Amino acid sequence: MLILHTGGTIGMTGSPDGLRPMAGFGAALGAQLRATGAPDCDIVELAPLIDSANLQPAHWRHIAEALLSRWADYAGFVVLHGTDTMAWSASALSFMLRGADKPVIFTGAQIPLLQPRSDAAGNLRAALEIAAGGAVREVGLLFGQRLLRGNRSRKLKSVAFDAFDSPNCLPLADIGIDITVHRERLLAPAERRFTLPAFDAEAVAVLPVWPGLPARVVDALLESPAVRGLILASYGVGNVPDADAALIDTLARAVDRGVVVLNTSQCPTGPVAQGAYATGAVLNRIGVVPGGDMTPEAAFAKLHVLLAEGGDAAAVRAQIGRPLCGEMS
Repeated sequence: MLILHTGGTIGMTGSPDGLRPMAGFGAALGAQLRATGAPDCDIVELAPLIDSANLQPAHWRHIAEALLSRWADYAGFVVLHGTDTMAWSASALSFMLRGADKPVIFTGAQIPLLQPRSDAAGNLRAALEIAAGGAVREVGLLFGQRLLRGNRSRKLKSVAFDAFDSPNCLPLADIGIDITVHRERLLAPAERRFTLPAFDAEAVAVLPVWPGLPARVVDALLESPAVRGLILASYGVGNVPDADAALIDTLARAVDRGVVVLNTSQCPTGPVAQGAYATGAVLNRIGVVPGGDMTPEAAFAKLHVLLAEGGDAAAVRAQIGRPLCGEMS
């Protein structure tokens, strides 16, 4: 196994300004793993380490490069990552490692490994065991007592040990006295399609809909020609204020000039059913793509990856609304 330490709470220590990355964490982690009889593994640390609140799309490429350069040398991979943006990175890596034939398991902790009452050791040990087991061959996120599909996961609790959930997809494994892998829920083997695109952080914008959303806010958000994709977070099953002609016209003009607009729901569970109401049907008419039951994190990462791979608007629209690696039902 390979443990790739990218940063995050699991490897931090206290400072006058709060938690910061700990010097020598890799050595301390290795000593603890040897003492507890964990599966045999090597440890690699990214330089510099990433506090996950500082994560940028370009970091996804760095993480994937570190894995792919060692892909042939290891049976499985565990990625230590900060919890704030772990679901975003797990989603992105799932699209960059489509058809993965080895496990890539993201995990981390709410309390640093070397502090009292830390949840780190349990998460890490379970992640290593699942990575060593060989049944899971996709990007997963393990936290608390469950393994979730990486691109279906969300951080829904800020201070609880069971911080992550998968609102529209059952867990891939449950961790108790035994680890139960639900093999019938795993992705079927697929052709390997690994990609290392160069990301433009400005390429994708996110727009939540709120009562009274002015069209000029949308215009300002899309003013930069660098913005090629827009994640719309709409009401319920995909509804927007269709009575606001200026707002709808602004979205229509964005689609016409080649911006890929993907409609997701503000609700944690359930899909977009664009057209169930007239207030959603207007989006069908102007060319907005319904995002099904994708999480916001998966939608953002998927759109970033597809745009970075170089497809034009038509090609991206054709792929963004259909499942590529288990991210939507």
